[in-house]
Amino acid sequence: MSAPAYISFEQSLAGFDNIAAAVPPISKEELNARIAKLQGLMRDGGVKAVFLDTSTSLTYFTAMTLGASERMHGAIIPSRGAPIYISPAFEEPKTQTLITIPGEIAVWEEHEDPALLVADLICSLAADGDILAFDPATPFAFSSPITTHLGDRLTVTGAKDLIAQCRQIKSANEIAIIQAAMTASLRVHKAVWEGLYEGVKTTEVTDFIAAAHAKLGMKHIFAAAQFGEATAYPHGVPYAQTLKAGDMVLIDLGAHIHRYCSDITRTYVFGEPTERQREIWSLEQKAHRAAFDAAKIGIACEEVDFAARKVLTDAGYGPDYQVPGLPHRTGHGLGMDMHEDPYIVRGNKTPLAPGMVFSDEPMLALYGECGVRLEDIIYMTEEGPAFFTQPSSSLERPFD
Repeated sequence: MSAPAYISFEQSLAGFDNIAAAVPPISKEELNARIAKLQGLMRDGGVKAVFLDTSTSLTYFTAMTLGASERMHGAIIPSRGAPIYISPAFEEPKTQTLITIPGEIAVWEEHEDPALLVADLICSLAADGDILAFDPATPFAFSSPITTHLGDRLTVTGAKDLIAQCRQIKSANEIAIIQAAMTASLRVHKAVWEGLYEGVKTTEVTDFIAAAHAKLGMKHIFAAAQFGEATAYPHGVPYAQTLKAGDMVLIDLGAHIHRYCSDITRTYVFGEPTERQREIWSLEQKAHRAAFDAAKIGIACEEVDFAARKVLTDAGYGPDYQVPGLPHRTGHGLGMDMHEDPYIVRGNKTPLAPGMVFSDEPMLALYGECGVRLEDIIYMTEEGPAFFTQPSSSLERPFD
């Protein structure tokens, strides 16, 4: 295997520019369209209101970003009309500055019960429906007292399916932002490959990835660097490793632009691969390609998982989630959350549709030896699947 031209981490950082500033965020018009779609689904299902906690879904529908707290903060989306923002009284001035989609702010003082405020507000809405649906990210400490105060005035349910029907179909603007994030993160990946040297520690690699994402103007989310036997474990090991010749290298990383995530994994060998390493890597590549080829408009998400898993079980690995083999689902949706609908897993009958975005990462894990994961993100077009990033063409050429 020919080694890449060595470029130090410091040299790579010096060449990175802020690319995120040139990427337009989601417009107010698109936010309004999202709320309108949600409200249409609510009316169809008899839902009077959706309560959004300080979650990604609050940002998705309103562009408001709030940190989780012991104090109730969020928004009520009625089946008709403008949002109502819920805020501690002393936070009202800040909340006002965060509003993009107009709506009143309902406040509560420190000695008052915000759950009673929310329950009474929802019941008094001039909106269709007799159901309150909770954002699945709502803490039980908030949903339980609201439900108690509602009594028999409204039925309570979860809003997971309603929200997923909106969020799992990406617009052209969302696809464009994700593409920018993926392209930038792939550049960071290549810089890692070019900057590896014998004796480097995994912690040095992850520190570089965080710094590189920041230099590119992105919000760093995570970085995982695994060497040698540690590559066998899907979420790594709780100790640092030091790189040596012949090690399998697994790098997984993600960052976001305007809250839209990147997520890419590459696996390769530092030095000359053994025949065993080539065999394992090539089998993983086949499973990765099988998932892509199976991703057709209208087929169930689980069929993509089945296709990738079959490649590995036909080669004698598994079956099911047994190791050596593929111990987890083949993929997950990606958008404003690193893991969201649609999930590429057995039992998910959701048909693939244009605009869906999800990972293709059927890892081959051999505990005690090594592992290979190749992860690229697929987006569904009217014609079928497409990758945001060019997959590794070979073990020798992880970056073309």
